Amino acid sequence: ATFSHPHPSVTSLHSQSHTGITTTAAANPTTTTTKNMASLHLAVAARNAHYTKPVPTLYRAIAKELPRVLTIYDIDMPVPAARAGIRALFQNNAHIKDQRVLDMLVEKGYMELEETLLHYKQRPHLLRIFEGFKHRTTGADRKKLGLDATTDEQFARA
Repeated sequence: ATFSHPHPSVTSLHSQSHTGITTTAAANPTTTTTKNMASLHLAVAARNAHYTKPVPTLYRAIAKELPRVLTIYDIDMPVPAARAGIRALFQNNAHIKDQRVLDMLVEKGYMELEETLLHYKQRPHLLRIFEGFKHRTTGADRKKLGLDATTDEQFARA
């Protein structure tokens, strides 16, 4: 697709592949092609801002937005309980020491926060995060029969 720029000498082509990567090429053939993986503003800002301690900064940003998120999604839960669910997610990744992985997780955290604030998620998605993943067996795993299944259970599945 082609669009016109306010300045007549600038023409850009935008194409989007099936992977979601947006490629921008200018009309000038000497210009290099840039690829933007994340187009969300918080994630881009987090990538460009070089924090000395990015993980606590992300945690504080999420904790600051928790009351608004609970109101937006009409979740009847005290803020400390929701904060405990978020803290558990951070503690699950506390063992990671590789800086590249940490940077990726922080950027992903900012993306999740922005998607939540833009209402891209549904209420059950957030409840699963705040209350923890209580039911690990979902989908096809939930339908599998154990070795101690009774004959009635086996016929009920057929």
